Amino acid sequence: MSFSVSELSALTSANGFTLWHYRTADDRATVLAPGYFAAAATYLLPGDIVIVQAADATAMVPIRGGTLPGSGVTVDGSGSTPALLRSATLRVDVMLSAAAAARAIQLDALPALLFANDPLPVGATITGPVTQVTFSLRNSAGVDVVPAKTVAVAGGRASTTFIAPPPAGGYRIRVIETGDPTLATFSPPFAVAQPPRLLIEAGGSLLLENGALLLL
Repeated sequence: MSFSVSELSALTSANGFTLWHYRTADDRATVLAPGYFAAAATYLLPGDIVIVQAADATAMVPIRGGTLPGSGVTVDGSGSTPALLRSATLRVDVMLSAAAAARAIQLDALPALLFANDPLPVGATITGPVTQVTFSLRNSAGVDVVPAKTVAVAGGRASTTFIAPPPAGGYRIRVIETGDPTLATFSPPFAVAQPPRLLIEAGGSLLLENGALLLL
């Protein structure tokens, strides 16, 4: 075969020097013969280098005057495709901006005296971007004794009402931000008392409302 200009392509060029690539089914000896690149005399200049991918080898061939190739250097005797690697360092700047937003939940004080089955109002003052909170009523073991209630925050306030549980001590109100349970607060422990009973007088004795005798 003879030289084919369509298989010749420039890889890079700078300061009057060009690095070329040429692929052919001819062997390396044919490509290095004088006059093989004559048809490319207008492209190839003295000092240029051609990476020749021939049938039997891949070589780097310098171009002398008059498109006469030098002996070159065999890169790969198998004729396989050369691997051309290019590396670069890219600088990436990332800028993040953030603003701190304070959040807080402050529970209202609970009634001083609570009796079983009485309404138990609970409320909290909310600071910061909190839209919902969840109230729960827990016993001394940390277990909810009634279903928790989720309410919306409006004007920095949230409130709801529970029914006081059976008489016992160690109850606590817990309130958390619904969207972020890490923001939470507890009330101090409180007790629920037995409701008072009525006393009546009969025959000079005071009686409980269930008829049991109370001695004074």
